[in-house]
Amino acid sequence: MNKEIEQEPQLKSYEIAVLPGDGIGVEVTAVALDMLKTLGPKIDRHFNTVIHPAGAQHYLDSGDALPASTLDACKKAHAILFGAMGLPHVRGADGTEIIPQLDLRFALDLYAGVRPIRTWPGLPVPLSNPRASEIDMVLIRENTEGLFYSRGRGYVEGTGSEAAAFDQMKITHAGTARICDFALELARSRKSQGKKGHVTSVDKANVFASMAFWRQVFEERAEAFKDITIEHAYVDAMALNLVLKPWQYDVLVTENMFGDILSDLIAALVGGMGMAPSADIGDQYAVFQPSHGTAPDIAGQGIANPSAMFLSAAMMLEWLSLRHQDPVLLKGARMIEQALEKAFQEGDVLPYDFGGRSDTAAVARAVMARL
Repeated sequence: MNKEIEQEPQLKSYEIAVLPGDGIGVEVTAVALDMLKTLGPKIDRHFNTVIHPAGAQHYLDSGDALPASTLDACKKAHAILFGAMGLPHVRGADGTEIIPQLDLRFALDLYAGVRPIRTWPGLPVPLSNPRASEIDMVLIRENTEGLFYSRGRGYVEGTGSEAAAFDQMKITHAGTARICDFALELARSRKSQGKKGHVTSVDKANVFASMAFWRQVFEERAEAFKDITIEHAYVDAMALNLVLKPWQYDVLVTENMFGDILSDLIAALVGGMGMAPSADIGDQYAVFQPSHGTAPDIAGQGIANPSAMFLSAAMMLEWLSLRHQDPVLLKGARMIEQALEKAFQEGDVLPYDFGGRSDTAAVARAVMARL
């Protein structure tokens, strides 16, 4: 998941910048911090978690969605743990939502959006095919280019019935090459763990010159990974096949907007966003957050599923383990995953989003009891 850095003295304490954000982001972050506090002594590590302001509500209160002091703290921390940000009614002058996590991605050059998904024993899945239990894939989303490049650059020309809106897609060789390398390296790592070692590049090269260029660069980079099998897929066909036969995929790599859409689709395959962790990773920094939004419809009720947040924290520990050559943190990541799996498998909890009655606190207690 990350390029290794030079050997350094073994750390026992890690600085974590925490941005709870808005809505249920605040709720799931709170129990995730409790979980890290419980885990730390069990692996002889300390996580110094410091909360910093950011988000749509902070924008309403202060006029600043991502204060400079928060960004500076993120740069100084070993990792960033993020809740969820944005509120539907909080929008800028152009009508788009105030979404500071996008500002964070661009400011820290977090070019790789990592969205792992798998089924969990003990939790129901929407697909009736018994092979749905085999779903285990990672979607890699290019985070800094594509159609999202147009954020803040789009414009409207003309008025009335003559008005037309314009956005722009940007695909560069450098940006595409590094995200393809990231995906191919991940597939190689997964292959060493007994998984498929296969990358599917998702594009729309039959229509857009930018996507034909993407495909060309992907093929160039794949030449250095002869041990990895590859294929191409058009995004519309991929949406179909992810529903019909998702178990056949290993690593997907795609443009920013396509990744934004498909990552929600694959989350639905295993029950929803409550089980969908994510990471935004660059060469120097990384942010870890659940894929779900702020869910204002249930915020404050204490019923949000914290599982995606716990799994995002596990991803954070895995990344820190690689970056700081600290295998104890990898052990901690696996402890979180195993505790969550046992809690569901043993039938102690079933979150509200799966039709159960286990609230945020109940799921958190069940996981922490099994660490």
